[in-house]
Amino acid sequence: MRLATRLLSVALAAAVAMPAAAADDTAALLAELKRLAQRIEALEQQNREMEKSLATERISEKEPEVVTRLKAVEFQTLSMQKQARQIEALEGISASASLAGVVQNANRGNQGTLANYRGDVAVGLPGGEIGSTEGKIFAQLRFGQGDGVSLGRAYTSTPNTTAFQLGGSPADDSTVILAQAWYQLATPLLRGGSKANAREHLHLTFGKIDPFVFFDQNAVADDESVRFMNNAFVHNPLLDSGGDIGADAYGFAPGAIAQYANEREKGSEWGLSLGVFGSGAAANFGGSLSGPLVIAQAETAARFNYLPGNYRAYLWRNGRGAGYDGVERRHSGIGFSVDQKVDDHLTLFGRYGHQTGGKTRFDRALTVGGELGGNGWGRAADSLGIAFGALRTGDDYRSESTLFDLDGDGAPDPQASGWEKQMEFYYRYKVNSQFELTPDFQLIRRPAGDGSGSTVKVAGLRAKIGF
Repeated sequence: MRLATRLLSVALAAAVAMPAAAADDTAALLAELKRLAQRIEALEQQNREMEKSLATERISEKEPEVVTRLKAVEFQTLSMQKQARQIEALEGISASASLAGVVQNANRGNQGTLANYRGDVAVGLPGGEIGSTEGKIFAQLRFGQGDGVSLGRAYTSTPNTTAFQLGGSPADDSTVILAQAWYQLATPLLRGGSKANAREHLHLTFGKIDPFVFFDQNAVADDESVRFMNNAFVHNPLLDSGGDIGADAYGFAPGAIAQYANEREKGSEWGLSLGVFGSGAAANFGGSLSGPLVIAQAETAARFNYLPGNYRAYLWRNGRGAGYDGVERRHSGIGFSVDQKVDDHLTLFGRYGHQTGGKTRFDRALTVGGELGGNGWGRAADSLGIAFGALRTGDDYRSESTLFDLDGDGAPDPQASGWEKQMEFYYRYKVNSQFELTPDFQLIRRPAGDGSGSTVKVAGLRAKIGF
């Protein structure tokens, strides 16, 4: 308004000073200046209204359209910034949860049909940085109820590795434990390059750990809640069923692991690992850490006809291995774990264990098998698995087995000799992305190496949900 007034004043002064001949032109100029002044006044009024509208975050239908659009863009921008901050805050955080239930029946004994369930909740969190070294925190809770089918006298420790019941708890109580809680530091070996391009890393992990997460892994036989349930196929039988892993009753132990990982050549990655874990009474924090389990592993990835596979070799020494005679002594052994994809839909696996020291009920273990995807019959998400195993009776136990009552029937055990043999078959039916059903059937011949023992048959159904 002030600008318009000044323009008119200047024009009038000029008109007074001009001669009469130019009066017509002056009148036209004044009219044009008046229209210009009105336009400027209107613009200034709109500007004042915009400033007033922008002073508040509220949107009103009486506001100018341009203000409404500006506010909408501002709200969208703020929303995007908020989402970006949330994503940044969640970066590095992972979570998973699953619940598996099993119903099984064995033809031997009077157990009838038994049911159990087990749940796992795991969380991974960023653990801070020290220079180029990054930390990671991992924690896992496990809960469940039901001991599942028990075989009594057999080298196979259980046909249902999903069973979880806290020792000493009433059967009507669901139990929860802190299964794992460990911290890991990952250091890239830069060798003059950037951290993002590092292809070699050193990992240091310590805390309460499941040793099988880092040793004796296998792509086909490694998760009892998804694939094989017989304990002889889930891990190396000498370590797990035989007890040389030395962990507590639920498979966990305090320990530390140092690992070197080399990923310079894609498809031919390799690594070296060394782990030290509490054994015996130390596994559940109830005794000295002397005589630990020490296990070292070398692993490499390889390709067969351009298809991926993994090859692992490891050796162990347990200073507090539990013998069949109830005496703790040093145990040692070597093992191999292999999984190889031989077709787009078929992966084979094999494990071998050889006891080199200690008194164990069996001292050789061989398991082989595979998993076939359901693409061939129009069920690509389904899988069919089959495995065979054989556990050889140890020489010492062969000669001394009749001196012990390992099955708790009050009488000396029968003479053990030869091999216990296992077979397991399953079909995993994918109901949807988070729910699956798995019928399972097992055979165990010559249980505990007893040639006169009847064949054990176990039939079951597993259901699992998870994300």
